Amino acid sequence: MVSIQHVSKIYPLFARPADRLLAALPFLDEIRPKEFWALRDINLTVEAGEVFALVGPNGSGKSTLLQIVAGIMQPTRGRVVAAGRIAALLELGAGFNPEFTGRENVLLNGEILGLSRPAIEAAFPAIAAFAEIGDFMDRPVKEYSSGMYVRLAFATAIHVDPEILIVDEALAVGDAIFANRCIHKLEELKERGITILFVSHDLGMVKRLATRAALLLHGEVVAVGTPNDVVNRYVGLVHELQLRDAATPLGSYRHGDEHSKIESVVLLNHLGQPATALHSHQPATIRITARFLVDCDNPIFGMLIRNRMGLDVYGTNTRVEQRPLGPVQAGEVIELDFRFDCLLSRQEYTLTVATQHWDGTSQDWIDDVLTFAVIDPKDTAGMVQLRTEIEWRRRT
Repeated sequence: MVSIQHVSKIYPLFARPADRLLAALPFLDEIRPKEFWALRDINLTVEAGEVFALVGPNGSGKSTLLQIVAGIMQPTRGRVVAAGRIAALLELGAGFNPEFTGRENVLLNGEILGLSRPAIEAAFPAIAAFAEIGDFMDRPVKEYSSGMYVRLAFATAIHVDPEILIVDEALAVGDAIFANRCIHKLEELKERGITILFVSHDLGMVKRLATRAALLLHGEVVAVGTPNDVVNRYVGLVHELQLRDAATPLGSYRHGDEHSKIESVVLLNHLGQPATALHSHQPATIRITARFLVDCDNPIFGMLIRNRMGLDVYGTNTRVEQRPLGPVQAGEVIELDFRFDCLLSRQEYTLTVATQHWDGTSQDWIDDVLTFAVIDPKDTAGMVQLRTEIEWRRRT
């Protein structure tokens, strides 16, 4: 369990480097630095066995918070209470001595975490196998590529039997194959009940791995909840505010400048009837009705289907499909149909719809406006139901 209690981190900003020295003199009270709040009164609790994600734009304080939780940095105010052995995988370069070999760094990190030498040596074959750096294990770390470094760092962090694992955006430097192995390993740790606190800009990974998430903006927590809800709020923030104006309140699940208003969304089955379930390989229609409150030139209608884990399955809009609407007058109502063949597998899905300006900024965006199921007698894997034909023959 990790309890973050009223944590703030303040950095003094001086106009000149010399002012930092002058400010230490007791008789120069007029030199006062500006205060930059990297974190402001953060209160979060990560329960034992929980996978907790931190999302937000660059500069929102996510990495600073992880460093404080890991004990690398001290907060200006507040405290962090952590019950359990912490293993941290933070920015590339942290934790390893570049002059030591990979093997020596693994042994050193294990001892720092309080493991005995026999315990570390017992785990070493598994670490070496996961890292897959071969003979470089006995070469100085300074000779490693960034990919080799992060493979060894991640392998060490997950094999030293942590009770709390902290992961920053370090996996971004790995290749796709290694990243996929890491995700599977994190899922395995999740099943074992290891507490995981991680930062990622990969919103699909957040929805896939996390049990809860928090959105940070300008050093403050502005939303806490399910990964799907928090990611929706983050996406809404990106679309509505463009991350420029901190004084503007956070958008909700429905956001936009209200130049148009979506009045109804209906899912129609192959018979043209309103439905909450579709049959695989049957045609379907998403009908969106929107009223325009101001004149708009070439507005966009869009739709996005997500699976039950919140991962994007398919999305398109009238601009992508090259079906411009032309000028629309204030007071006009547009009814638009997206027709498609349902090639989805047997699962539950949600539908997100939007009206937008031609540049992509939102007029009216509604996340998860409705839920529907796909019915299919075949028990196939994955998210799509492709039209598959099988031919076979005997050969001598």
